[in-house]
Parts: sequence; structure tokens; C-alpha cells
Amino acid sequence: MTTPAGSADTNLPQTGASRFDEHRPPERELLDDCVHCGFCLPTCPTYQLWGEEMDSPRGRIYLMDLAEKGEIELPGPFTEHIDRCLGCMACVTACPSGVQYDRLLESVRPQIERNVPRERSDAWFRNAIFALFPYKRRLRAAAVPGAFYQRLRKIPAVAKLAGKLPGRLGAMESLLPPVSVREAFARLPVHTPAVGERRARVALLSGCVQDVFFHRVNEATVRVLAAEGCDVLVPREQQCCGALELHAGREDSALARAKREIAVYEKLDVDHVVTNVAGCGSSMKEYGHLLDDDPEWAEHAKAFSARVRDVHEVLADLLSDGGPRAPRHPFRGRVAYHDACHLGHAQQVRSQPRDVLRSIPDLELVDLPEAALCCGSAGIYNMLMPDAAADLGARKAANVRSVEPDLVVTANPGCLLQIGKHLGQDLPLLHPVQLLDASIRGVAVPRS
Repeated sequence: MTTPAGSADTNLPQTGASRFDEHRPPERELLDDCVHCGFCLPTCPTYQLWGEEMDSPRGRIYLMDLAEKGEIELPGPFTEHIDRCLGCMACVTACPSGVQYDRLLESVRPQIERNVPRERSDAWFRNAIFALFPYKRRLRAAAVPGAFYQRLRKIPAVAKLAGKLPGRLGAMESLLPPVSVREAFARLPVHTPAVGERRARVALLSGCVQDVFFHRVNEATVRVLAAEGCDVLVPREQQCCGALELHAGREDSALARAKREIAVYEKLDVDHVVTNVAGCGSSMKEYGHLLDDDPEWAEHAKAFSARVRDVHEVLADLLSDGGPRAPRHPFRGRVAYHDACHLGHAQQVRSQPRDVLRSIPDLELVDLPEAALCCGSAGIYNMLMPDAAADLGARKAANVRSVEPDLVVTANPGCLLQIGKHLGQDLPLLHPVQLLDASIRGVAVPRS
């Protein structure tokens, strides 16, 4: 059927007009940086899984380019292939042309969340995640039935039923962290003074999931920093940093959280704002960029981000400035270090955790094969895309076993849960600061 002259068939896609709205669409200059050379392909987890061009970084950039030119719609294949991306940023590390895929993905995911309706079940599941995880009080409340459930799960019949949960529900159940009600409700001291002469004054982001389910990591972090000469402040007013929401494209709520955190920490007279969670640190270091178009917050955000440091960066600087202050007791064993993607790729923090671990006498540090390849955690990816995440988790676990370690360390709670799920109970998994803390105190290394 022909369309009468002077009229338009609104059911047909109109090429030439960008499919992105006007709020921070992907920049043409960044899209044009990609020369489609293919150096990203070996490091991209989804391309390694499926060998599908549109599930590679250059393929996704091609889709962004088409949408920007108005040649494809956002619903459908565009959203499908962007959703499949883990956001691990291994491609950013691998790219010889300096393509800023992180900036492109950061601009495109909010476009999808604003402009593409989700199926009801998908929307419900995502909303349920974000109604819980960014809220420490809700997580603490959930820890009570969680602890009870984990006792029940030791009953063979309950474990068998749990193993039959389908898809996303099964993935969520299998990733439940070890729950201790006592630790979930524990609080860090507001101020822990430096041991001996003060070398630095820092504030610690205690986190959400980190503080409730990995409180021992926070306790170890405070002890290690204090032992190395840092005054450590943990402001009570702090809340979620917005990292999970930011990585999922929920820009408005993420930036609202960012502003709250900036307001809390800029009141403190500290040298650094320290984080021990890779995902949180990568987001907090980006506040300056994310808020650079907000006249009220731009300068505040830039100053805040300039002070954010991963705990390994702070400890490595202290090591290089006069060596370790706290004596270390030996650890005689092989330790496999897994680079969390948002620490190694997003923050480019690779040597510092290794330097910190090598300060422990007799420790043998080993790297993993395919070290740049994501474990499949990627924020909430292992709950949203359980099959792909499971394949990547099994692959990472096999690489861990291949180096025959006595212990595995990684600096992100999601990685600890994901790798632990696929390794089982064979090997202890810790945050690096837990191992360092045990060495400094001369106590047995914890198993988790």
C-alpha cells in the first residue's frame, strides 16, 4: 500500500533521527573512535561464550551507531545485546585505539531504562532487587530469615527443593552469602585511631551488602589501615553509593545517592575516601564525570572523586613510603589472586593488590589463566543472566583449580560469591585485606 503524498506512515521507522533521547546520548566522537579491529574479541566474555558479533564490544558499538543514526529501534535486538553485556570493561583495557566503551555503555543503559518498556516479569524482578540491595536496614531485616533458611537448607530435602528452583530464582538462591545475624547488625566504630604516629586520615565506605554480609572484611580493613598508621573514620550518615543502580542504567536514583554521599564525606577532614569494594570504588571515582553537567554539584563531585582510593592503593602507597609499619607473620601457601573487573579494568588497579599481598612473608602469589576474563558476577548480572553467568563462573573455577592454590583472594563481594558458588567448599575465599589482617595479628587465616 502506498502512502499518500504529504503524509507519513507512523508505523514505519523514520531513518535519520536518533533513537536516543536528548539526555546524555552516546557521543558521536566516541562512537567513531572504534575502528572495528577486533582486539577486544578475545577478552569479551559474551563473545567468548557465543562467538556472536553483536555480543562483542565492536558489535555493540555498531548497534549504538545504527541507533544514533535512526536506522534501528531501541526495543528488540538493540536492548537484547546491550543487556547481555557484563560491563566488565576488559575491552577498554585491550583496545589499542583507546575506545571509551565504558562511557558509551554508561550513556546507553539509561536510555534503555527510560525508553524501553520491560516485560512485566523482568521489570518485577529488577524492581525487587533494587528495593532490597541498596538499603542496609532492609538487608539487615532480611538477614534474620536468611540465617534461618540457611540452617534449613542443610536438610537434604530442602536442599533438593532449592536445587530445583528455576532460572533467576534458582540463581538468586544459590548466591546467598553466608549469613550471621550478629555480624549483620554489628557496627564499625565511628573513629579508630592510628597505631603509633599517624601517617594518614581516611574515611571508609562501609557499603551495603559489604557491611551486612561481609562485615568481617570491613573489620579487617579498619584494623589493617589503623595498624599501618591511618586514622579511620566511618560516618554513620553514609548510605548506598549507587553503584549497582548506576551499572544497571538507573541513572536518576544512582545520581541522587551519589549526591548524598558527596554531602556526607565532603564535611570530613580526610586525605582519602577509601573503599574495599571494586564496584563501589569504580562508581565513586566516576562521580565527577557523571555530574559534570550539574552546575550545583559538578565541582563537589570532581573534588570528591579525586579523593576516592581503593584500599590497596592506600596500602601500597604506605608500603612505598617507608615500608610496612606493622610486622607481618608468615603465610606459607599458594595464594591465587583474581582481578575483580571493576578494580583491574575500570580502575586500572592491578599491581597494588599484588604488592600488598607480597608484603606477607613466605606467601607464594600466583595469577590465574584467562585472568582478564570476567567470573560472571558483574553486579546483578549473575541474577539477571544466570545461564551465561554460570558458564563464566564454571570457567573461572576451572582456571582457579588449575593453579592448585591453598587460598583464593579477590576484592569484590560479588566475585567472592560467584567464584565460591562454582568452587564449592574446596578452597577458602577471602578479601586480600583479610589475609593481611591475619598476618599482622598472627592469627589463623579465616576460611571466609
